[in-house]
Amino acid sequence: MNRMLDPADETDADVNWNDQCKINTFSKLNQRLQNRTRSLKDRSLEKECMEDIVAELELADENESLFYKVGDAFVLLPFDEVQERLEMEQSQVNEEVSKLETEISELNNDMEELKKDLYKKFGKAINLET
Repeated sequence: MNRMLDPADETDADVNWNDQCKINTFSKLNQRLQNRTRSLKDRSLEKECMEDIVAELELADENESLFYKVGDAFVLLPFDEVQERLEMEQSQVNEEVSKLETEISELNNDMEELKKDLYKKFGKAINLET
């Protein structure tokens, strides 16, 4: 019969209501962290694309109108307006990336506190590695 833990690693600690709440909170934070990490990855990719577009825009003729995506359609807009819109979108994406990075950092800190408390009580009998 295979055992999950070595007998030396087993603990007789009872799981009380407070412990269960901490475990549930850790699980929620972990799920939120995964969602924020995916969002950060998407936004970072979008940020890179925006930087590429801005670099390409520097090569465009300033007297020329350019196609700009608005919703699901492309609209022909003057160069200056395209440049303004791109700058505005780029600053929004930068803010979102910064906000997501802050949220991820806070989630990691909260999870580390919960890990410390739970490992202190349960030792190797609980696995909180993500």
